[in-house]
Amino acid sequence: MTLSVRIPDKVEQELAEYCAKHRITKSEAVKRALTQLFERPAGKASAYELGKRFMGSDKRPGDVARHSKHLLREHFRNKASLG
Repeated sequence: MTLSVRIPDKVEQELAEYCAKHRITKSEAVKRALTQLFERPAGKASAYELGKRFMGSDKRPGDVARHSKHLLREHFRNKASLG
């Protein structure tokens, strides 16, 4: 089935960037997005869905949770020395 859709310029630009980054066609990206939309259960998103983009965002090696005080102190010391 062929479907034509008008999308705002900003969305088209984001789609083009996404496709280039992931090396897929625009059609494939739209198919995946629609499939994901229809597979998602109706209602509220789970806590995982809401927070998954933040999970694993700290790329430092080791256990960040265990050493959080030390890492925060180090972070703010470095900022203070720059000022």
